[in-house]
Amino acid sequence: MTYSDITSTPHGFWKPDQLLPRTGEKAFSEAVRNLSQPFYVVDVKGHIGVAQNGVATLGSLKKPTADSFPLLGWSPAFSLESFGDQGFKSDHGLKFAYICGAMANGITSTTMVEAAGRAGMIGFFGAGGLSIEQIESAADTLKNNLGKLPYGFNLIHSPNDMDLEQKTVDLYLAKGIRLVSASAYLDLTTPLVQYRIHGIHRNNRGEIVCPNRIIAKVSREEVARKFFSPPAEKHLRRLQEQGKITEEQAALARQIPMAQDLTAEADSGGHTDNRPALCLFPTMKALRDEMAILHDYATPLRVGLAGGIATPESAAAAFAMGAAYILTGSVNQSCVEADTSAQVKKMLAEARQADVIMAPAADMFEMGVKVQVLKRGTMFSMRGAKLYEIYRTYDRFEDIPEDQRKLIEGSFLKCAFENEWENTRNFFVRRDPSQVDRAEKDPKHKMALVFRSYLGRASLWAKSGVPDRAIDYQIWCGPAMGAFNEWVKGSALEPPENRKTVTIAMNLLYGAAVISRLNGLKIQGIDLSFGQGLVSPLTEAQILSLSHP
Repeated sequence: MTYSDITSTPHGFWKPDQLLPRTGEKAFSEAVRNLSQPFYVVDVKGHIGVAQNGVATLGSLKKPTADSFPLLGWSPAFSLESFGDQGFKSDHGLKFAYICGAMANGITSTTMVEAAGRAGMIGFFGAGGLSIEQIESAADTLKNNLGKLPYGFNLIHSPNDMDLEQKTVDLYLAKGIRLVSASAYLDLTTPLVQYRIHGIHRNNRGEIVCPNRIIAKVSREEVARKFFSPPAEKHLRRLQEQGKITEEQAALARQIPMAQDLTAEADSGGHTDNRPALCLFPTMKALRDEMAILHDYATPLRVGLAGGIATPESAAAAFAMGAAYILTGSVNQSCVEADTSAQVKKMLAEARQADVIMAPAADMFEMGVKVQVLKRGTMFSMRGAKLYEIYRTYDRFEDIPEDQRKLIEGSFLKCAFENEWENTRNFFVRRDPSQVDRAEKDPKHKMALVFRSYLGRASLWAKSGVPDRAIDYQIWCGPAMGAFNEWVKGSALEPPENRKTVTIAMNLLYGAAVISRLNGLKIQGIDLSFGQGLVSPLTEAQILSLSHP
């Protein structure tokens, strides 16, 4: 590239310290990737020159000395730690504004959460779908292994099993879990409010202290408004009546938001409204500002972004829009630390962006709620849709036409309906006996529970890698997985056995930093045509050498 290709006028002059500027594409590529040093673009006799030393003088167009060069553009040294909201990182004890989102059934494992915490990020253990005993075991493991390092647990809305939600909150309070990711909420619940305001008090400076924090994951404005508001009066009254909070604590709770931090969840794996990030995030930011003014909180509200973040470009775009942090999900599921089968990881590593589809959700089946799953290599979405269609059409299993009953029993359940009901009944006797009582009086609910059993176990078959159930695997996945696979193709991160959670996170942050640097140069009139390959995946050691002095 020659100086004649540049559309901008000089911004000043640059004077070398010891080394003269280098020219050529290789020199530029090496310099722009070295984030640990400032970056200067200069005119070297009509050619582009780059340097990372010396002294730049901005604003002066008079050449001060004979050994100076016209300064065409510049970028300061860039730290990966500079991304995101500084208050968010300080409040949560983080080095990076990066969250590994909670994938249910413990797929976001204690190993993954621990790796993220030790790297200065947050990982949320995927507690959704697990028993209280399994969650308790994970809580003990992380408390012992991480101590005061950052970590959190998922708290998923359970409209069909509020007793489980309450027991989960009770466990978190007993174990001292101070941070939860609240997901799939359509409305706030009393257990969630209890968690948030448990132990609320004023310190000796008169400031309100709320020990428990919630990072809400939301895709709808009406739900986000509730999280950015103080707890509703009905929940406070109920908790007072139950003796779980005092009148003074209720008064303090009216002055704080349910969640100071909210993740705008765009098109993603699992529960999703398929919202485009470019539309959703600005709306959530505007709502944040509106609610901050309305309630005049003592602490700032913050919005992060999730959904579709799987490449350096998408991470850079999120931060450029003002995201306090980014959250990844689908891409982590193919990592070595994910607690799922090798077969699932292989299927995810081969996925393309169009290889996803919506399917009925096991936990909110009767409500018609859907989740986004992998379509390629499995018939789960088709079978799930068939079961929901039958549920909507018939009031009892016996009313279903014989050929369809045989299909469900022979291919889906692989046993007689009544046999499957016995298995389902035994599960709910332990989990929620009220469901059994209702089902024995209502044949349609009985059918729903059996169908939900198939849908729920489909995710467990995938996690365990059950060979004869591969066609039924439910694998939560968004289009981000395909974008990630396209980016890492041909690199060391292409095979799933090489994919480590922190390595992926560092590559996304590093690549986002390089792209941000290039975009800063573009604004100064330096539009490069050889950007390909500048953000190819690197090792963690390489990233550290290029991003730290």
